[in-house]
Amino acid sequence: MKNGAAALDGHRPTAGTAAGASASPAADVSTRDRVTRLLLERGATTAAQLGTALGLSPAAIRRHLDAMLADGDVVAREEAVRGHRRRGRPAKVFLLTDAARGRCGAHHYDNMATAALRWIARTGGSAAVEAFAAEQVAALESRCQAALADAGDDPLARAAALAAALTAEGYAASATAIATGGQLCQHHCPVAHVAAEFPQLCEAETAVISRLVGTHVQRLATIAHGDGVCTTHIPTQPGREQSERTVTTVRTDR
Repeated sequence: MKNGAAALDGHRPTAGTAAGASASPAADVSTRDRVTRLLLERGATTAAQLGTALGLSPAAIRRHLDAMLADGDVVAREEAVRGHRRRGRPAKVFLLTDAARGRCGAHHYDNMATAALRWIARTGGSAAVEAFAAEQVAALESRCQAALADAGDDPLARAAALAAALTAEGYAASATAIATGGQLCQHHCPVAHVAAEFPQLCEAETAVISRLVGTHVQRLATIAHGDGVCTTHIPTQPGREQSERTVTTVRTDR
């Protein structure tokens, strides 16, 4: 049996390696680190997609995923199907757990931040939380605005420049063109745990994205609500009555 981890790293099994020997512990750790990085970048991904991307056989990738499931680093669930559902059971997808995601970019002071927002909500109500969230993203908006200075007026070009700016801020963002416009994906969220209880943080961030790209946008998914990636849709032709401040949150995975 081929040593999947060794093949991934470009090494051939030595003459002293038995045909059925498992990968070395060091090689396993290296491969699982690459699986973790890929899941961080892509969000929910099937075993077949992971194996193809990493050059691993189905048996090899499942061995690593089984070990990561046992260690609590990934969870498995049925793939969310949008539109017409094909026959048969949906494919199983794998996602990083909160603990594994936290090790990729530790969430500092989550408990204190959540407690502070609870206090703001009790004493000032929802409007106070919204004002706090808007103030928190104001500095990020200012920095990204400077990065988009030469991006032009096209929303998709601005989305690409914004993805680069957000990546520099630690969001691991990417932008792609799709049939209905563009899609901005953020593969890491530094406030996901807090935003799970206070969605005003996500709403304030989405409003910033809308203003920066210069058009109405739709938030399709968020890490804070259990999705693998924060996904924002950027329509090519927004409705005339939509203002640049309008934000729509659409959950399509439930």
